[in-house]
Amino acid sequence: MKRKTQSQNIPHHDGSELYVSNIAPKIGDKVKLRVRIPNQYSFQEAFVRVYEDAEPRTYKLKAGKKLHSETWYEVSITIHNIHTIYRFVFIGNGKYEWLNAYGLTNHDVLSNNDFQIVAIPDNPEWIHSSVFYQIFPDRFARSGTINELPDWAYPRDWNELPRGRSKFTGKELYGGDLLGVQEQLDYVSDLGVNGIYFTPMFPSQSNHRYDATSFDCIDPILGGDKAFQSLIKVAKRKKIRILGDLTSNHCGEGHEWLAKAKNNPKAKERSYFYWDKKIKWGYVGWYGLQSLPKLNYSSQALRNAMYGAKNSIVKKWLSPQFGMAGWRVDVGNMTGVQGQDDFHTEVMHGIRAAMQEVNPDTWLVAENGDFKASDLNGLGWQGAMNYQGFMRPFWNWINKNPEITGGFQGLPFAMPKINGGQLVASIQEFNASIPWRSLTASMLLLDSHDTARFRTVVLGDKNAHIAGMTMMLTYPGVPSIFAGDEIGLEGSWGEDSRRTINWEDRSQWDYEFLAEVKKLVALRKSHDALISGGLRWVAAEKDFVLYLRESKKQSILVFVSRQGVNTKIDLSTLGLKVTKTLYGNTASGSKFTVKSKTAVQAIWEVTR
Repeated sequence: MKRKTQSQNIPHHDGSELYVSNIAPKIGDKVKLRVRIPNQYSFQEAFVRVYEDAEPRTYKLKAGKKLHSETWYEVSITIHNIHTIYRFVFIGNGKYEWLNAYGLTNHDVLSNNDFQIVAIPDNPEWIHSSVFYQIFPDRFARSGTINELPDWAYPRDWNELPRGRSKFTGKELYGGDLLGVQEQLDYVSDLGVNGIYFTPMFPSQSNHRYDATSFDCIDPILGGDKAFQSLIKVAKRKKIRILGDLTSNHCGEGHEWLAKAKNNPKAKERSYFYWDKKIKWGYVGWYGLQSLPKLNYSSQALRNAMYGAKNSIVKKWLSPQFGMAGWRVDVGNMTGVQGQDDFHTEVMHGIRAAMQEVNPDTWLVAENGDFKASDLNGLGWQGAMNYQGFMRPFWNWINKNPEITGGFQGLPFAMPKINGGQLVASIQEFNASIPWRSLTASMLLLDSHDTARFRTVVLGDKNAHIAGMTMMLTYPGVPSIFAGDEIGLEGSWGEDSRRTINWEDRSQWDYEFLAEVKKLVALRKSHDALISGGLRWVAAEKDFVLYLRESKKQSILVFVSRQGVNTKIDLSTLGLKVTKTLYGNTASGSKFTVKSKTAVQAIWEVTR
């Protein structure tokens, strides 16, 4: 049966360049705000409500450029505070409606979801045209270099699958190293990505290296500092940036800091940890784990060592000597929080300030599995790994595998099943709680080293996988592809997903899918609307979503379905028409049909 979509033809505003003249102003600057209002939308007057010094002020909008289907309204405001929050109100015919970041409402709502402008320097410009590639160092590629293995390791042959949950978990070592990565940089570059996010590279007592024994050097098993500097140099020539991974929340039980603290009660390192005689090993571990001692940020000495001092960990690896482009902070939302202690905001701001001091053009993104809005208010983490506002709801919508549980979402039951409307509602609620600049600085991902592979989530459905890649690479934020996804690697949980790439025998590679990924990466990097455009939902049906990315230069419409569809698309009420098919299902004009027996996707250039 054919179904006709109903466009969300209502007033629209977001934080992108079409609607906000300056997303990173200085206090005292004037900023022009613009709203698109459909001509069929009935109202008499429109105002913006702005909080200035915590007091509401209202300013009237004036009509600007008029098109055949809509009219632009605009108003200029003066930036009075670091955070400016605002919303619009439309009145007439005895009623009113508010427009804030969550949408249009006909009743009074709290200010939590108002639009936000942050008056501090902007995030690095380069992240907006970046596509990252996540590498788990032990599993990507190994050189011919033979390194002596540590006592804790269980060596594995390169093409063996990781074993299940057992004593081997976290201890299996395949021998991937940084020289191996360097040898494959042509492959990475050919994929089209221009950034690599490495999970930790510091010495440790595990294959994942989230239990660092030192933050001062690169693991010798990976080739040490020399191999890292060589990799950075070659990557720079190929215009590939390197993002590091920092565990600011904890270290490993073998860390040199803990050894000093145990050996000398008067050592400054003693203050770095939480000590408890009731605990068998004498200190508090993250999640109660002996292997991951929790760091205590009541210690000024620890703050100095981690980010405050000239030679701090945060600063050292961003310096010209090593040249990393930024940090991904592991469990960022938990850093600095323990019992009655809450130093989270101070530490978050301290890391940001340290990075700005050594290199203002660096990117700070945190893992926030369960996020709170204050973490992403623009002053601390520049962005988050967008699990909550992208990956999780997308999985809930497209998941085909009944064995994938809700554990990663903190749920004691199977992953929820949702429709397209619920998908968009979940995404909108996340987006509405943070500034636009925080959304666009957040990392987009379909999976990671901590999750099942997306190919397994969709039960091997290649078309559904392409649909996922299409949405990730056309959505606001910084896309990140987990190494191996592009060739169809599978894995049902974290350790299982950390499979090696078989470079010698590529017969099992999904070359057809690889070709599609390359096309999508190229589109993302070469189209202005996908780099700097806003986000406007056009339709959200059970099995598909339709959204518009618009910049000053270009408008692009994206269609993504989770299964077969047969639907009529009518863009005439929005005054849009498809002029060019950039990818996937072909279309033209204002009215057309999308028909497919499988998951289908399309990227169209549109004009008014």
